[in-house]
Amino acid sequence: MLSDQLRLLLADDDADDCMFFKEALEELQISASLTTVKDGMQLMQHLAKSENPLPHALYLDLNMPRKNGIDCLTEIKSSDRLKHLPVIIYSTSFNQQVADLLYERGANYYIQKPAEFSAIKNVLLKSIELITSNDNAQPVKKNFLLSDSKANKQ
Repeated sequence: MLSDQLRLLLADDDADDCMFFKEALEELQISASLTTVKDGMQLMQHLAKSENPLPHALYLDLNMPRKNGIDCLTEIKSSDRLKHLPVIIYSTSFNQQVADLLYERGANYYIQKPAEFSAIKNVLLKSIELITSNDNAQPVKKNFLLSDSKANKQ
């Protein structure tokens, strides 16, 4: 699927993080279109529009205004139309209890936003490879957290 045009959706209120994500994606030279939304309400409105094709993957920040990532994930996974959408949590924060909750609610992967640009590229590529090769299946829990060190292992 990496040769096909991927539709990726990023829900993140941090303009710098969105810019780094977009630049990393461009440097990977993957045929992909990226749509960004700035908060959870905008995300859910975008997903609700039937004229918008569903993305191949959603990268979801947790700490957003108007509706947080946990609420969005819960709503997505309870929707017949959206429940098969792969959701990759993409957040600066990491708390094991929150990660456990996100896994239980159906998130596919959790990425703690790397500080280094090369690490962003590595973990973004790994997440895309996993999503496109796993038929949207949730991994076993020990493989839920993606990091740059895991991105370098195959």
